[in-house]
Amino acid sequence: MHRSKKIVKRLANTLWWIAVIIFILIITFKLTTRISPPEVSNPEIEDLQVKQIDNNFRELKGNWLQKNQHGLWEMYIKGEAYERGIINGKLSKDLIYKQEDAFVNQIKVMIPSEGYLKFLKSFIAFFNRNIDKHIIDEYQKEIYGVSQSASEKFNFIGSNYHRILNYHAAHDIGHALQNMNLVACTAFSGWDTRSADSSLIIGRNFDFYVGDEFAEDKIILFCNPDKGHKFLIVTWGGMIGATSGMNDQGLTVTLNAAKSEIPFGAATPVSLVAREILQYASTIEEAFEIAKKREMFVAESITIGSAKDRKTATIEKSPEYQALYQTNKDYIICSNHFQSTEMQKAEFDTAAISDYATTYRLERVEELLSENPKLNTQNIAAILRDYKGLNDENIGMGNEKAINQFIAHHSIIFKPEELKVWVSTSPFQLGEYICYDLNQIFNRADTITQNSVLHETSLTIAKDSFLMNGKYEEFIRYKEIINQIQAAIKSDRKIEEEDFLFNELIELNPEYYETYVYIGNYFNHFNMNDKAILASRKALSKEIPNIYQRESILSKIEEDK
Repeated sequence: MHRSKKIVKRLANTLWWIAVIIFILIITFKLTTRISPPEVSNPEIEDLQVKQIDNNFRELKGNWLQKNQHGLWEMYIKGEAYERGIINGKLSKDLIYKQEDAFVNQIKVMIPSEGYLKFLKSFIAFFNRNIDKHIIDEYQKEIYGVSQSASEKFNFIGSNYHRILNYHAAHDIGHALQNMNLVACTAFSGWDTRSADSSLIIGRNFDFYVGDEFAEDKIILFCNPDKGHKFLIVTWGGMIGATSGMNDQGLTVTLNAAKSEIPFGAATPVSLVAREILQYASTIEEAFEIAKKREMFVAESITIGSAKDRKTATIEKSPEYQALYQTNKDYIICSNHFQSTEMQKAEFDTAAISDYATTYRLERVEELLSENPKLNTQNIAAILRDYKGLNDENIGMGNEKAINQFIAHHSIIFKPEELKVWVSTSPFQLGEYICYDLNQIFNRADTITQNSVLHETSLTIAKDSFLMNGKYEEFIRYKEIINQIQAAIKSDRKIEEEDFLFNELIELNPEYYETYVYIGNYFNHFNMNDKAILASRKALSKEIPNIYQRESILSKIEEDK
């Protein structure tokens, strides 16, 4: 009896200490993940009211937001950091809500487990607990201003400021966690002998996909800050960082993710490094020095075009090192791997080129540049829209090895010496490219009124023939069937007349390896292993983006045997 009491007492004592430890861990977590907003000197601007002219035009203190006939939002903001943020947020409040709602819904689709979502939320909060220490005060204030207009609906994720701050690191964390399985971007440029008029010209696809809804409301932001250079960026509600942009000095910035290790601590989001370069640099050297000052989460290629230097170079940056990649040719290509001697990844030296989407894509750009030795806006748009493989091979619509993967958030063409920018209109890079002249925009920004046309209509690049020949409808139908397959697996309910549907899927996109991967996944889920193996083997006969995906298919075959 006495021994039993001692055991009970010891057990109670142990449980008490466990409770104390858990309590301490919770308090520590709450304290270490608490990010305080920056101090602002002009809180009175929070009371400013938007003047809503109609559904497509709103104005606030000489700043404005309008939707053009192509479905692109055009915004002009000016002033100091907190003022810019407050005005940006008030003008685009509904767009910030829609963007966050689309982002959260897509995350729920990708991660249906509520338990894992809660874990992920806590992990990101802890991971980013010191993120504010890596963001300059100016951008903290601007983000804080924007966050004042974020919706309380998403407070289960975190406070408005904490959430909007963390979203600026979503690209970095997402690409590191996906690593080589990410679908990534392509950029290239030519000058002197490789340009039709010898001036610098640049093209790029920004292949950042978080669902179709996320890309619906793109914002072309014209910013006139109280310090630094005026600039244009292509962005979305709540985002002040730059992924593609050009300033009034003719300096351009585009981002291309590179292979990274999983990061273990906060640093400066790359989009904010790019934004700082746009706002404060006018040459490649100045851009390099700004990037050198910032520690980053992940590896990234920051492609810099410079009217003053009359060429393009790539800043290759990892959490530990930084190098500048330049060529002795009159053109440069950047996909998603480092090319400088200092930063080049050893695995690319030993693996076959077909094993990696990024090197394959670079070879495809080289091939198309040799067919178009004098670059102009028309043939750059054609290259950015190209969805074929090497030697014009059909590798399937949507293949990561293609320049056009039908997932681009936006596509963009720059002529820095003329301060002209062409931005794609939906869908993807298939719609018209419309041209903005930064000289014209900033000269008349303070006099813009309702229904003003900001783009240069005579310089519009026509929509792609893919939209008119029935191919696009086929691709949309293909995506619908893929969604049906995923829904059937999720609900554990078989599709009626599945063979008929799968035959249609194959007819729509017969050369794409993922066509057979999805069919194989369906058969595997419903324990039709022989059919699953046949589908997986068919996938192996197609052009697969990288060795990791090939190994995944091989492991499924072994599992189904």
